[in-house]
Amino acid sequence: MKGQNLPHDWFPEPLPRNVEIGDRSWLYSSFAFTHYKSRKPCGVKVGHDTGLYNGTFFDLGPEGEVSVGNFCTLVGAIIATNGLVVIGDYSFIAHEVVIADSFGAVPGGNEGSSDGIIIGENVWIGTNAILLGGANISEGAIVGAAAVVDFEVPAYSIVVGNPAQVRYKI
Repeated sequence: MKGQNLPHDWFPEPLPRNVEIGDRSWLYSSFAFTHYKSRKPCGVKVGHDTGLYNGTFFDLGPEGEVSVGNFCTLVGAIIATNGLVVIGDYSFIAHEVVIADSFGAVPGGNEGSSDGIIIGENVWIGTNAILLGGANISEGAIVGAAAVVDFEVPAYSIVVGNPAQVRYKI
């Protein structure tokens, strides 16, 4: 679905040519790319059977790159990066989550983290959570609502708070 208009879209712009949306995936509108400046060959790649719902935005700088896995749900997430963001299969990102690799989430700046932001498979990110540069959310982890994370979260653990702390770990 590269460079095409979405048949259901209210916004009159096509998808950027370097965006790939997988089979049976849903993107609410090309408006999600209003502040998109990625010059990567594939700036955003979305797997199959994934939903990108109202309020999800890809605010990418020229070096920004996002990979979203299969069977994921993003409900109003804001991804602001000039680096790399990876979201693993079967992950759920709730309302108003911010994923940003620099202060102020200004795409196109030189302040992006070289560490990137990695979200593993089967991860749940609660409403209003903030994932900053260096966040690495391991498989099966849960990030509580409004938590602020900038570190490696162990697999199958629960982190909460600002700053986030591990509250439960298998």
